[in-house]
Formats: sequence, structure tokens, C-alpha cells
Amino acid sequence: MRLTPDLLLRAYAAGIFPMAEHREDPDLYWVDPERRGILPLDGFHIPSRLRRTVRQGKLQITCDAAFRRVVAACAAPHRGREDSWINDEIKRLYGLLFDRGFAHSVESWHDGQLVGGLYGVAIGGAFFGESMFSTATDASKVALVHLVARLKAGGYVLLDTQFVTDHLAQFGALEIPRTDYRQRLDMALTVEARFPVHMSDQEVWQNAGLAHA
Repeated sequence: MRLTPDLLLRAYAAGIFPMAEHREDPDLYWVDPERRGILPLDGFHIPSRLRRTVRQGKLQITCDAAFRRVVAACAAPHRGREDSWINDEIKRLYGLLFDRGFAHSVESWHDGQLVGGLYGVAIGGAFFGESMFSTATDASKVALVHLVARLKAGGYVLLDTQFVTDHLAQFGALEIPRTDYRQRLDMALTVEARFPVHMSDQEVWQNAGLAHA
């Protein structure tokens, strides 16, 4: 049976998500980690060097301006990550979620070129981060700062990172048991949040904790 956007949304609400073994594998399997990665919005930490980079504004940030391009870039080979769990079915499904307003992207641009970004799924007050990519220094990190600022401004209470990588650990990501995660998820799904696509630099800095940096 081919997955549908509605089934995918129900899966996320139940705490599971799909992946492929590799980008050329047409099949998907469900993942339900015993320990789940989350990034506490109230404990979001921005390294000092990145604070300066964000405030300098050398990268132009947009949201929902190039969703499918971001997903494709996340799936593409990169140095140190030649393969990907994002196959054509993932691209199709999440593109449909985006069309229905349940998925969002943050894009980093330099001189008109897409150089970094991330995407994820939004249900209630939960945002499920899926993947990110970067072809320029700090491009995905700056996108993450802008994502967190929007989630905090929009009333989200849970940022699910699925797993914890060294990249995410520097921002305060941590692992929690599945039972703890399910409790947080159930609560988050009762929250009415909105994803603010457009924010001023001042609003981003305020919500990301950079106003006095």
C-alpha cells in the first residue's frame, strides 16, 4: 500500500516516522527510536561565533520559498555524506505535506544561490525536524537559528530532532526515553501553533536570544 499524506500525519502523531535504507531504495520503513532526540526551545544554545555570523546578515534567509529544492539538496550527495535516507517517495510525500501546510522549510541564500537549509513537519505545537544541508560555512546553522526563532514566536513547544548528532548537540539537543517523548508529544499536539514565515531581523534576534548579543 502506498503511503498517503494523511497516514504520514497519523504516524507522526503516534511518534513514528519513515525512512529509506538509501536514496535509490524505493521502499520505506517505520522508525520508533527507544531514545528520541529533541532540542529544548528554552535551552537553545548558540555558540558565540555563530551569534556574530547571524547578526552580520551575510546570508539571506527565507522560509517556504524553495521547499522541494531544500528536500532535494538534503538528499543529494555531500562530502562526508555520500548516501541519504531520502528517496523519491520521501520527496513526493513531504512535497504533498508542504502543499497542505503541514511542512515547512528554511532556506539560506548567498548571492542568489541556495547554500543551505532545512525542512520539517509541523503538527499542532510540535515541529519534527527532518534534515538539513549546507554547501557554505554555517548555512544550515543559521537556518536552524531562524527556525528556532520562528517556533518560539509561533507558540511551538516541541522540536523533535529524531536523533542527536554532534552538530545538534552543540545547540543543546539531548536524548530522552521514548515514554517521556510520547508524553511531550501528546501535550504538544493539543497546542495551537502557527509557523511565521515572515519575521524581521529584530524579531528573529529577540526570539533566538540574540537581542543583547
